[in-house]
Amino acid sequence: MKLQSCNCNHLKLTTLLLNCADHFQTKQLLQIQAQLITNPPPSLHRNLTAVKLIDACASNANLRHAHLIFSQLPNPNVFAWNAIIKAHVRYGDWEYALTCFHRQVSFPGAPKPNEYIYTSVVKACAGLDAIADGLKVHGVVIKSGFDKNIHLGTSLVDMYFKFRQPGNAGQVFDEILLRDVVAWNAMVSGYCLCGDLASARRVFGETPERDVVSWNAMIGGYVQNGKYSDAIDVFHEMQKVGGTMPNDVTLVSVLSACSHIGALDLGRRIDRLLDRRRRGLNLYLGNALVDMYAKCGTMEEARRIFDDMQERDVISWSTMISGSGVHGDAGEAFRYYFKMIESGVKPNDVTFMGLLSACSHAGFVDKGIDLFSKMIKEFRIVPQVGHYGCVVDLLSRAGRLDEAEGLIDSMPVEPNVIVWGALLGGCRIHKDFRRGERVARRLLELDSGYTGSYVYIAGAKALAGRRLDAADCWLRMQHEGISKDPGCSRIRGS
Repeated sequence: MKLQSCNCNHLKLTTLLLNCADHFQTKQLLQIQAQLITNPPPSLHRNLTAVKLIDACASNANLRHAHLIFSQLPNPNVFAWNAIIKAHVRYGDWEYALTCFHRQVSFPGAPKPNEYIYTSVVKACAGLDAIADGLKVHGVVIKSGFDKNIHLGTSLVDMYFKFRQPGNAGQVFDEILLRDVVAWNAMVSGYCLCGDLASARRVFGETPERDVVSWNAMIGGYVQNGKYSDAIDVFHEMQKVGGTMPNDVTLVSVLSACSHIGALDLGRRIDRLLDRRRRGLNLYLGNALVDMYAKCGTMEEARRIFDDMQERDVISWSTMISGSGVHGDAGEAFRYYFKMIESGVKPNDVTFMGLLSACSHAGFVDKGIDLFSKMIKEFRIVPQVGHYGCVVDLLSRAGRLDEAEGLIDSMPVEPNVIVWGALLGGCRIHKDFRRGERVARRLLELDSGYTGSYVYIAGAKALAGRRLDAADCWLRMQHEGISKDPGCSRIRGS
């Protein structure tokens, strides 16, 4: 929309401001603001004008200008205070939102906060994990008589769950007189956040009317807590009950569950469902499908989805890189990496994990070491334990055990069982039994139940002719209840 400032009369300006401000871009907002300064409509109160402009700035993520508008108000009313606090909460600037709130309650002549302001402030306390502030605000809410408000009550429920205080959350929920589906969903999501899936499932079952958010909360909660089969069961229940169509959030969660347990058949059915509905394959669904196919070992189908995606981000590229590397095609992994760089997408730590893993599987020792150095020096990515584990594995497989152990000793972070386990694997391959036994004992210090250490020590002693010591090691495993895990396939029907 092009604004003709010279012909903009009061009626037109008022209509634009009241009804259309949220849809304007920053340039158009500045034009409107200029008109309001030079030719203000007499029927518009200054606070109302500010509220609309602040809301519009928030829609454009321009908090700095929103604050500038607010600062020009000589006497901001309760709606203006609400607008500026809500704007900062919307974009996660919780600390500044609390600062505004404290200014309001301490400013002489400022209006008292209403239930809408308290709702935003409670969200800010939850975001900051500011337990002391949250408890104080809740106390003031009760004194002010707003504690029965459903929207404020739901925000308090969410806040207490984020504080990991489910007892307080349940108490607030019980005191809400008229609970809507949003309040019930907050309880389900909150219990899932705290890992109490039994309570989440109970509340989910008691919810009078479920919407798609209710189902998503339960399915997503199971996925976030590693209960992938349960997530799929709830999805099947959703389809069986009917009345609620799964949305993109539902399908992304279910595809994540499929990728973790190898439920390839269900993943393919969702793929066909999307194709049949002719729904556009957005970035999140595309990434979820690529990840599912890659983790289930069907890289051709992962490639098909990837090629069909109109938009790709670092997750899309990293998934194809990791999938190619895991399935033994290091060359393909690097081809995707070079295309990624050409397309202007900057790699992240996950990208390099996939590439280093590909180098390890393919035996590209020097290439992997160069890549590790490039990750640090060129892309300024701080290596995590997983990156070190990949390089240690790479060196260990190649028999460069002194270098591998030297790298472990130089790590700025504490090496975990995966890192030491990679070195132990190299000792096994290259029959460095003295080093291997030392590493195995170090692993047992980190994890007394680490099966690989017992198996290695027993095997090393047997090869050295110390059969009684080997037998003693196996007996100790039995006594501790430790067993060697059998191999298995992770692809299943559904």
